[in-house]
Amino acid sequence: MIMESIQPGPVLWLTGCMHGDEIGGTVVIHEIFKRLRKKLTCGTVHAFPLMNPMGFETASRTIVLSKEDLNRSFPGNNKGTIAERIAYIIFSQIIQTHPALVLDLHNDWNKSVPYVLCDPFSGIQDRELRQRIKDFAHTSGLLLVEDSETIKKSLSFTILQKNIPALTLELGESLTINEKNIENGVNAIWNILMNLGMVPRDREYFHYPAHELVSNKILRYSLQPLSATSGIIHFLKKPGQIAYRGQKIARINNAFGKTTEIITTAADGVVLGHSDYAVTFPGAPVMAFGCF
Repeated sequence: MIMESIQPGPVLWLTGCMHGDEIGGTVVIHEIFKRLRKKLTCGTVHAFPLMNPMGFETASRTIVLSKEDLNRSFPGNNKGTIAERIAYIIFSQIIQTHPALVLDLHNDWNKSVPYVLCDPFSGIQDRELRQRIKDFAHTSGLLLVEDSETIKKSLSFTILQKNIPALTLELGESLTINEKNIENGVNAIWNILMNLGMVPRDREYFHYPAHELVSNKILRYSLQPLSATSGIIHFLKKPGQIAYRGQKIARINNAFGKTTEIITTAADGVVLGHSDYAVTFPGAPVMAFGCF
């Protein structure tokens, strides 16, 4: 999808449905393009709304035919596997447009809050690029979370290697369309479009309501603590709530209703989302956190 103004300006890329069960980003792209029809004053917006159609048709995270994760296949290879060939086409088309920013739209765990996920800043050597990424992330109005690991074959990491700012937007739960999350995603992207001067600044900037302890801060992504037992999860903290070190966040019951484990937090942070499953196993994460 391409929306181009008659006036030159920045180039913005939007990518959706990297994983086939994450359809929310596709709908966000649809809504952005509807709004842009009468609002785009300069520059160009490109989008790949459905990067993994085979995964979408089967609600699968992977490329179904090859069981590959597309977001572990960049920058791709035009003579490689199915995922590598798709990744090569996507990556090549993005790079040749010299974008000001690439926004990769994803969905996260059950009932998760929306947030911006940045690649680890320690791996970005260029100070100017690192600052531009932080500025764009704060401009979105969402919580800013720094990833805990570098995924070297993800779209965002490989785009960053070309000295182009890239961010991942995690926009609520997968497998369904939550209209509030669609609205949050559209508003976050519209903030960035206004900041780039690509649309009129005709409204106040959107800010996702967040606890003052996490607002405008850079949080650290964490899946700790992990479950030590098997059983049914009873969550004691909701996404968006603050959990302090040592607080009870989940109770694990066995098949007979006996509590086998109480899970407490390893650090202060905000709950980003719950596990998608009602059952857990030893070594499995039960919640995602943005630690501060």
